[in-house]
Amino acid sequence: MRTAFIQQLTEEAALHDDIFLIVGDLGYNVVETFRDRFPDRFLNAGIAEQQMTGMAAGLAREGYNVYIYSIANFPTLRCLEQIRNDITYYKGSVKIVAVGAGYAYGSLGMSHHATEEIGIMRTLPNLTVLSPSDPSEARSVATFSANTPGSMYIRLGKAGEKQVFPADAAPLQPQQLHCLRESSSPNLLIASGSILFDAVNQVEELGVDTAIYSAPFIKPLDDEPLALLAEQHPHIIVMEEHQQSCGLGSALIEKWSDLYARGRLKQFPRVHRIATADCYTSVAGSQAYLRRVNRLYLTSELFEA
Repeated sequence: MRTAFIQQLTEEAALHDDIFLIVGDLGYNVVETFRDRFPDRFLNAGIAEQQMTGMAAGLAREGYNVYIYSIANFPTLRCLEQIRNDITYYKGSVKIVAVGAGYAYGSLGMSHHATEEIGIMRTLPNLTVLSPSDPSEARSVATFSANTPGSMYIRLGKAGEKQVFPADAAPLQPQQLHCLRESSSPNLLIASGSILFDAVNQVEELGVDTAIYSAPFIKPLDDEPLALLAEQHPHIIVMEEHQQSCGLGSALIEKWSDLYARGRLKQFPRVHRIATADCYTSVAGSQAYLRRVNRLYLTSELFEA
């Protein structure tokens, strides 16, 4: 996914001379093409993520559309004060690109897990939060971000994620969920990030009938499409590689609660959340292993009306 994103960003940089990329001493075998084509718009800030964020804020004030790129927990948790005070407060055109979402770097231990940052990032005003689910969505997000001013958090996988949507899928619609499979069933499965691929395979193995949507946009989300989905599918499962608190599931429940309070929904949907419990994961292992440890998988009982 990260490769698809950077490849598309490189193509966008050929069309937009305001795009500037700063990396935190990583991305080798991924960012070299950008660096070689646009050396005057590329900078390796070293292992100094807070300084990298400050540089990005300054460049944005000078008119650049800046991308900062590092392993997911570092440009977010380590740089929260700089993001809040220097970027989002001023609505700076800075895109925080985080690679290795969830347990992608699980073998490096808890310090490299990125399972809280969606909740933290989506509380910041003026910040769009995106989490593409496959290389096709990652390319679309790169194009969207290159053509849209403002502050964004873009959560990517690591490498080798499988294609879920067709490579030539239509561009993503801002603030919308992305339909993978329609169904007249009351069931609806919504997933965000690379775990969507696992979710689709598990649905096939279980043999259940459900609509399936990706959530490349986590903030903001458009009310009306969510209301229609809740009316059509009153039994909803939200699957994400993130803490249950404040993630995608929380964002959706908040939206449906507001819609219900305003009378737009006559019935509140039943929502199951498949997410990490309120705990840290102290064991190390592959991403697949840590997903199993944290029970990030579907069961047939979840789809029983």
